[in-house]
Amino acid sequence: VQMRRLIGAKEISPVELLESCLARIAAVNPRLNAFTSMATTRARAEARAAEAAVRRGEQLSLLHGLPIGIKDLQETEGLRTTWGSPIYSDHVPAEDEGVVASVRRAGAVVVGKTNVPEFGAGANTNNPVFGPTGNPFDPTRICGGSSGGSAVALATGMIPLATGSDTGGSVRIPAAYCGVV
Repeated sequence: VQMRRLIGAKEISPVELLESCLARIAAVNPRLNAFTSMATTRARAEARAAEAAVRRGEQLSLLHGLPIGIKDLQETEGLRTTWGSPIYSDHVPAEDEGVVASVRRAGAVVVGKTNVPEFGAGANTNNPVFGPTGNPFDPTRICGGSSGGSAVALATGMIPLATGSDTGGSVRIPAAYCGVV
């Protein structure tokens, strides 16, 4: 909320915010493995467009210019979606699924995909495609699952927003293990 207000007040640009997130991801992600596939080129183009809209004084959408991580169980146009399974390790969807399309329409800038257990099954975040995601407080411990990559990305300040989904604790467990809401 604070970042969105700063964007609206022209106190931070969407480009500056994205670059800050990308630098944080580069510094932290190699140790924790929260992000799996990145959409850096497209994200930078979307951030530049968001910044131009701010400069023109356009009415800004709810998530205008905010970087977001997308759980790797959610299909993203042009960005690899694996569901954490070797069966889909090279799958690149032709379109966004509903949740992803909604956050894009609301102005969010998709940075990349966050790690999950294979097919979202399990209270961990480990799969044969990308391996485990470490807990932000102790990378040798689990971060919960299945939205563990998203929770770790939030807890470590890699991004201000991330998607998740929950059937049997898939958001609640990682949130508790990683200290995020």
